[in-house]
Amino acid sequence: MLPKVAIVGRPNVGKSALFNRLTGANTAIVYDYPGVTRDRLYTRAGWGAAEFVIIDTGGLVSDAAALPEHPRAAPGQAPRALEPGLPQAIERQAAAGAAEADVLVMVVDGQAGVTAADEEIAAWLRRTHPRTPVLLAVNKCENARLADIQAADFWALGLEPIAVSAISGTGSGDLLDRLVAALPPPPPADAADTIEEPLAVAIIGRPNVGKSSLLNALAGAERSIVSPVAGTTRDAVDTEVIGTDGRHFTLIDTAGIRKRARVSGSIDGAEPLSVSRAIGAVRRAEVVLLVLDGQSCAPDGRLAVAQQDYRLAELVAEQGRACVLVVNKWDAVAGKDSDTLSRAREELLQQLRPLSWAVVVFTSAVTGQRVGKLLEAAAAASAEHRRRVSTATLNLVLREAANWRSPPTARGTPRKGRIYYATQAATRPPTFVCFVNEAGLFTDEYRRYLERQLRDNVGFPGTPLRIYFRGKPPRANTGGGRPAISTD
Repeated sequence: MLPKVAIVGRPNVGKSALFNRLTGANTAIVYDYPGVTRDRLYTRAGWGAAEFVIIDTGGLVSDAAALPEHPRAAPGQAPRALEPGLPQAIERQAAAGAAEADVLVMVVDGQAGVTAADEEIAAWLRRTHPRTPVLLAVNKCENARLADIQAADFWALGLEPIAVSAISGTGSGDLLDRLVAALPPPPPADAADTIEEPLAVAIIGRPNVGKSSLLNALAGAERSIVSPVAGTTRDAVDTEVIGTDGRHFTLIDTAGIRKRARVSGSIDGAEPLSVSRAIGAVRRAEVVLLVLDGQSCAPDGRLAVAQQDYRLAELVAEQGRACVLVVNKWDAVAGKDSDTLSRAREELLQQLRPLSWAVVVFTSAVTGQRVGKLLEAAAAASAEHRRRVSTATLNLVLREAANWRSPPTARGTPRKGRIYYATQAATRPPTFVCFVNEAGLFTDEYRRYLERQLRDNVGFPGTPLRIYFRGKPPRANTGGGRPAISTD
């Protein structure tokens, strides 16, 4: 509903740094070599009373050799060229962002002066977007005394240059003033009020398990670049999607997360930033789609789960997020029969113990098999994540659980644990507080037992549960009654 502003230009002119400066957030990865930004990023921004969406795009370049994979290679190693076709894919992403923009901001390097690539981009914008306002931001003008001299050369592009510095913020106010003046009128207030809050869903996993392919399949378009080379996705890419039932989702595609030791030893200096963005996506999402590679599944259902998959499962459980386990590339499993799927699901939940409560969906991003069920599963997990149980139902379940298995007794003493009553304290995730006579008597093992009883009797598939014990002295029993939960 908001007007869109796309930032375009050749590689390494500071587009992402300017994007972060204008949005006031450290959203885009900034690193000192070209080709870091690949997929287009969207972030809401504002200036004065105006609100708009800014789109960060990758560098526009046609020469694949101009974008090395790792410019800062190890000593004695030559930089590797990008995967063939990747520069063109980056350009398609940039062109898509420019096509949907209401205002274009072309960024150039004020220290390098006018280049042939700048002239080609300016000509391309005039030819393909003749009715879209174009602002020319001359970046890297940190020296205020030389800024006007640096910007003067860019009049040759046929646009009025605006000297800015993404690092210091110099000139960003003037750029925003010009940008707001070029924006179309805002949408009607009543129309904007009808938009519901989207459900944030993060897509995470090890490199090359098919996260971006799944995002594109769900979005129905090339929203994220897909390449057989691991590490193609760098930023956490947000995509708005509407499900078949009309519900709004924000899907967050993330970079593949490798082991910490491999990331710290990587020659790609941007990879630690990519992993940090991926972990941040888990924290700002409500539901996580943890994608695993199904190609390793044997016909008898034995599924090879990597140690890193287990670490990611621990991360999701620790953050208290609802989760759907996605076994992708299921079409590539040879020799499977009608029982392979059920056996693989059981095997997977046994190996990923931190997510033993998760929903499992077997998909193929290539063929589209069960891809449509992912949004349904995410919405159902979110509903359980937000669910509340009445106090009466909760205490009934716990009373039965305590009758079947008494609370622990302190070793070597007659002290016996007693649960007086319980209540649900929060949602997202569902959190329960049990008021007991002595919290130290209740072990983690008994907590897990109560969780199993809750799941068996109340449900909560797809969401973690939190159970806490709080010591509370027993209330005076003047009426001859008994505590709410007791095994005496």
